[in-house]
Amino acid sequence: MMGNEGMNRRALLSGGLAGALTLGAPLWAAAPFASRRIAVNVRGTGRDVVLIPGLASGPGIWNGVLAALPTYRFHLIHVRGFAGLSADANASGPLVQPVADEIARYVGAAKLSRPAIVGHSMGGTLAMLLGLKAAASRIMVVDMLPAGAAMVGGTASGLGFLADQLGGYLTGTLAGRRYLAQMVAQTPGAKGSDPEVIANALRDLANIDLGPQLPRLAAPLEVVYAVGADAAQASAITSRFRADYAGKKGTLLKAIGPSGHMVMADQPTRFNAALGDFLKGI
Repeated sequence: MMGNEGMNRRALLSGGLAGALTLGAPLWAAAPFASRRIAVNVRGTGRDVVLIPGLASGPGIWNGVLAALPTYRFHLIHVRGFAGLSADANASGPLVQPVADEIARYVGAAKLSRPAIVGHSMGGTLAMLLGLKAAASRIMVVDMLPAGAAMVGGTASGLGFLADQLGGYLTGTLAGRRYLAQMVAQTPGAKGSDPEVIANALRDLANIDLGPQLPRLAAPLEVVYAVGADAAQASAITSRFRADYAGKKGTLLKAIGPSGHMVMADQPTRFNAALGDFLKGI
């Protein structure tokens, strides 16, 4: 277990309903790619980088990155049902793997040659899934473990069952729908995120464990993770990340703190420096 601070920062598995969602979505023209799962916007010129936000987040979480690293062409993923986009095909059924498949389709349609892929939280899971499809030259995961359930100290086999039950409650009962809608409404910046899509994503994340597949991940992997001010808890979090990513030889782990789950908002200077170093490899 990671301690109360670690668990609180990783609430709802990916912690996407964090205060940093108050960062608004930037304005730019959409790329010519039609999808019922995602929208993609392109910003800048240079080497290609795909940025994937986490649960309930939109592309606005990367605003600071765009300003700090202007020499890349960023492809910003917006999952339908999050941060103001209509749910469309994400309204029911599996979400995480179909979204990963759709991002891979975009990479092919846009003729991107194995771009760097950066994903925060649930976006980190998506980034690893894309890496397993050999769609990335290198991958950065931001504050996410290979198993979504591990973010709150559980396992896919244990918490996965509970998440199935919870997902049914949140989407299949009036009380559950009201509870989730209220939670979203009270979270700054999460306005416009569809409660059913959030529940679908949580259910998927609780059942996904990419740990056994990490040895098949050929692309270089870097993991940036958040630690708090408490030294003992920071040490426990570091130990957990080291253990869970041990299956991928050569994984570079970087702790940034004191920070909450939204590292790019809590520690923008340090995060942008780490990302800049990571992108020098593409």
